Amino acid sequence: MEFEKSYDLLVAGAGVAGCAAALEAARAGLKVALLEKTVFTGGLATTGLINIYLPLCDGYGRQVLFGMAEEFLHESARYGPGDVPAQWRQSPVDGKHYRYRLTFSSASFTLALDELLMKAGVDLWLDTLVCLPILDGNRVVGVEVENKSGRGAVYAKCVIDATGDADVAYRAGCECAYGENFTSIWIFQASLATARQVAESGDASALLDGVRLRSQPGQASIDPERRRWDATDGKDVTAYVQETYHLLREHYAKLHAEGGEKDRHNLYPITLPAMAQFRRTRRIVGQATLSDGQDGQRFEDSIGISPDWRKPGPIWEIPYGTLVPRGRDAILAAGRCIDSEGDAWEVLRVIPPAAHTGQVAGLAATLAIQNGTVPREVPVDAIQKALREKGIPLHIDEVL
Repeated sequence: MEFEKSYDLLVAGAGVAGCAAALEAARAGLKVALLEKTVFTGGLATTGLINIYLPLCDGYGRQVLFGMAEEFLHESARYGPGDVPAQWRQSPVDGKHYRYRLTFSSASFTLALDELLMKAGVDLWLDTLVCLPILDGNRVVGVEVENKSGRGAVYAKCVIDATGDADVAYRAGCECAYGENFTSIWIFQASLATARQVAESGDASALLDGVRLRSQPGQASIDPERRRWDATDGKDVTAYVQETYHLLREHYAKLHAEGGEKDRHNLYPITLPAMAQFRRTRRIVGQATLSDGQDGQRFEDSIGISPDWRKPGPIWEIPYGTLVPRGRDAILAAGRCIDSEGDAWEVLRVIPPAAHTGQVAGLAATLAIQNGTVPREVPVDAIQKALREKGIPLHIDEVL
């Protein structure tokens, strides 16, 4: 090993979940390392160009998510455009459900997250690959990493897996489960028509001109038999990215053939995602599993609630056990790799609940470290007490 470092807490993955976990612990006074394989914080929201901050409300004017999930929503627009609909508290209005959400600039969100992490004193390691977990018996005590300084070991009293793919938990021997992904891609484009619209309106926010494509039945494909992808298989990741590029080439070839404002001089892609835009990949199997049909259900160990971003109404309580992997100690999961399946996975994989479970993981890890124990043994009522002190509701009846 070329180097060794030691911290109180190590967070693997600097997406919104990892950033929230690192911030929560650093603000509590812990020495925190945040490891990220790219040179951007924010994960899919920034590197991946998924630039919609989905709802914090239930669609009927009731806010459901608070804490860091709400803080990040406002930070996403600090250095760029994005506004919450003014009438979201009155929804529905004229039959339309306005929600507490916004569309942001991915680059602006990265700048804001970086600033938050610096102010909190988080030790950020960019361009650093997490290679292998380091075990001491049943405990995860660190990870081997690789970056421009060479191969090194980063040790910590507790580890949070916020990789999105449960990479650390899986390689440490924790039980995991898998999801499937369909071909889709989001990018930003330059458009003469949009530029003219902006010039007329004087509002540059329309320059966030997004293109969102998804393969459809019967659509041409370079790999017509492959509609579902294993995001934990190296060859599949490459094939997926190539397939999304194929979709884009087809899309622009068709438009360019029309000519005029749609020719290649006046309409073209300007930013591609710097990571594969997988949604459901690999997750832990935890001490609890949130499953289909459990929206509206009460859990006594709930550590927060989440709305359904797809439709107004449903609210989900999140059991603490969904963050605690089986089989190893001194490790937690956060973000889209917590233990949820089916419909629940679809609800909890997105930005706001990922930020919330990241904050909870950071809080639970802090309590474990301060008390010389492991996250599995932290009393849930201690976590709940700390969350309530931050004004975060834990049960559905607290927001109705």
